[in-house]
Amino acid sequence: MVVATGFFDGVHRGHRIVIEALVRAARERGTESVVVTFWPHPRNVLQNDARGLRLLSSFAEKEAMLRGLGVDRMETIPFTREFSRLTTEEYLRSLVMERFGADAIVLGPDNRIGYKSGTTDEIAAIAQGMGLEVIRTEPFILDGVTVSSTKIRAALGSGDVSLAREMLGYAYPLSGIVVEGDRIGRTIGFPTANMQPTDPLKVVPSNGVYLCRVHTLGRDFHGMTNIGTRPTVTGVTAGEALSSKVRTVETHIFDFDEEIYGLDIRVEFLQRIRSEQRFASLSELRNQLVRDRALCQSLL
Repeated sequence: MVVATGFFDGVHRGHRIVIEALVRAARERGTESVVVTFWPHPRNVLQNDARGLRLLSSFAEKEAMLRGLGVDRMETIPFTREFSRLTTEEYLRSLVMERFGADAIVLGPDNRIGYKSGTTDEIAAIAQGMGLEVIRTEPFILDGVTVSSTKIRAALGSGDVSLAREMLGYAYPLSGIVVEGDRIGRTIGFPTANMQPTDPLKVVPSNGVYLCRVHTLGRDFHGMTNIGTRPTVTGVTAGEALSSKVRTVETHIFDFDEEIYGLDIRVEFLQRIRSEQRFASLSELRNQLVRDRALCQSLL
């Protein structure tokens, strides 16, 4: 059995090099490929800035992507404080070798295994000393920068969904349920699907307007998504002033006029169009939305 271990948040292009090596090595040996991961994220347990941590993929998304890459099994270890104190040797012996029966391990360039683990070179030496075959992989470099989950979160936090897409290898998605809003968009010719995200721990890109791909009703569409506090309509309806700091994710789907309240929606962010703005009136907002839509459609 061949094992790769890590959190693999987002299963980005750097992770995919590791997973491809894992699957290839297992097939060459005629054995199983196994990803050993854990949940929740270590920072959520150890409280290292846990309140500010948002993830690139939900547990279900991560599992689906790993299986889509050909991984035979994904084994999830509950991450606890006790677990966090396992040394590199204890982790490799008790989990990788004894529990899962692995005789080979794939190590990515920044793999860290065990409490106060050393460098990947040191981990590789320990694993080899315990009788494990070690398969090393190279980092994925994009424009001179090593791709990592941290850098992708930073790109989304600045609204650079195009860069995030390049580092991930796919358009960053948010999934949720369509909930009813105040329907102001409909009055100006731009009805929106207001999303309540399914996973509140996922990264939401920074405020602004984005060209997006939308999946709902079993079909794919294009549209534009506004993320923000809706500064123009704040105060237009009763109670809005009280919720002016609440961020919303609202998507206008092109050439679409169906009721989808209560249904699933998935939005994939393709490109940032502009930052969020406050307009003097709904009429000015509508004029800008007309320009935004024309720009999005020209990009498509």
